[in-house]
Amino acid sequence: MIKFTGKESQMYWQGSPREIDFDLKGMKEKLLQTDKPCYLMKDFNGRIGISNSGTLVSEGRGLQVLAMVSPMTADQFGDPTFRRDYNLKYAYKTGAMANGIASVDLVISIAKANMMASYGAAGQIPEIISNAITKIQSNLTTQSFAVNLIHSPSEPALEKAAVELFLQKAVKVVEASAFLELTENIVYYRVVGLSRDNENNIVIGNKIIAKISRKEVATLFMNAPPETLVQKLLEKGKISAEQLEMSKMVPMADDITVEADSGGHTDNRPLVALLPIIIQLRDKLQRQNSFNTKIRIGAAGGISTPASALAAFMMGAAYVVTGSVNQSCVEAGTSEHVKKLLQEVESTDVMSAPASDMFEMGVDLQVLKRGTLFGPRARKLYKYYETYKSIDQIPIEERKILEEKIFKRPLEEIWQSCIAFFQERDPEQIERAHNNPHRKMALIFRWYLGLSSNWANSGTPDRVLDYQIWCGPSMGAFNDWVKGSYLENFQNRRVADIAEQIMEGAAYLYRIQSLKFQGIELPMELKEVKLKQSQSVYHS
Repeated sequence: MIKFTGKESQMYWQGSPREIDFDLKGMKEKLLQTDKPCYLMKDFNGRIGISNSGTLVSEGRGLQVLAMVSPMTADQFGDPTFRRDYNLKYAYKTGAMANGIASVDLVISIAKANMMASYGAAGQIPEIISNAITKIQSNLTTQSFAVNLIHSPSEPALEKAAVELFLQKAVKVVEASAFLELTENIVYYRVVGLSRDNENNIVIGNKIIAKISRKEVATLFMNAPPETLVQKLLEKGKISAEQLEMSKMVPMADDITVEADSGGHTDNRPLVALLPIIIQLRDKLQRQNSFNTKIRIGAAGGISTPASALAAFMMGAAYVVTGSVNQSCVEAGTSEHVKKLLQEVESTDVMSAPASDMFEMGVDLQVLKRGTLFGPRARKLYKYYETYKSIDQIPIEERKILEEKIFKRPLEEIWQSCIAFFQERDPEQIERAHNNPHRKMALIFRWYLGLSSNWANSGTPDRVLDYQIWCGPSMGAFNDWVKGSYLENFQNRRVADIAEQIMEGAAYLYRIQSLKFQGIELPMELKEVKLKQSQSVYHS
């Protein structure tokens, strides 16, 4: 049943024989109690059993101990200061899926389970974001939450409006994503929140969790706010001279999430290579800057199972972040059709496609390719953008296909829609396209790229093949893990339940791996990470 190939210890177990289980069911129950120690011993008949109690002695009578593991619970993973600072049960966070996919309900559900969530504000106008923040704040009292601040190089007015809104609504944590460089907007959010307490210590009132996938971007957030931008803020009267001086002694971010192969904006980097690089960079810059508080490094991209979460923690992650898997949950702000597609996804059912917000820069994001034609169609649009300098240069037959198959309307009619859209959102976009046919082409193509995610979220029936569904390979890994369980059906998937399953499963897997390192080979029935909670736990 259990094989032992390790080195025999000189420790002996003393206790009641009734506290030892030799059958699979009893041993499984003992292994699952990760808040208690675990002893594997051999009785006088050669049988190997497991107990969670008893006393260890080095001399005297007793059963020989083959292996032992100390208590290790899910709430011990990660950096304890991350849990303390944000008042969390686990070092676990859900990412900010744009356009409200990381919805108000999702944020509230995770926060009420004492974990961290980011509201998916990217792609939304200030009025919608404001209403969402109001609802979240009215439902949460002491719990922490974050709101996404996405870098918008094509629409800087939106980024500025978002920061002003966050300050007005007293949002204390933002998740900064897709930044290629620091802007005056995010520096303003950081610096204007600096103050001193009664003991003259610097208090960081506005916290930033930066999501990165490149060393050069990580470096920006690991250093103090750029003096040139801080000086501009002082000259404009937005900050005080004291805040300028304090800004030299704090980093831009409190936490940095290393984003590996994820859904949405991604560089498709492998986490096992990227995370150690960023941790090493943090340590180097911390030695140079000597900030009072060391920046914490979290892991995202590919996290959707106990095994992937444990791997990230064992590599040194201060916390883990899940994304794609949450999109298939009941609380996610997307359509039932999308959730149904996601529950069938395999890890290979994803591809890269042009991003709407960074289309002209050639930036890609990762999307679902199963059940939708968005990926190939979006790629075709970018190919046209690279090949031609205006809509009028597209050959007549190809333009006809674009209008009939993808846009389903004449392109000039689409342009009139763009004008109406940006007049409300960011008029400068239309001004920049004046007498610039290539820019006009980009805005027309971005019309499709932008609306395709909205069609997916709302479940627009005549646009099913155009759904843009952000998804990484972790979705397939999750589906493989929960196959045959109640979580196989998306209608049973709740974000807090899944978080609990992943973290508790990671604690169990840690115990199994610890025993393996000591020479214990458990049967398959004991090594498998089964779902621990019943499906009713988070359904109230």
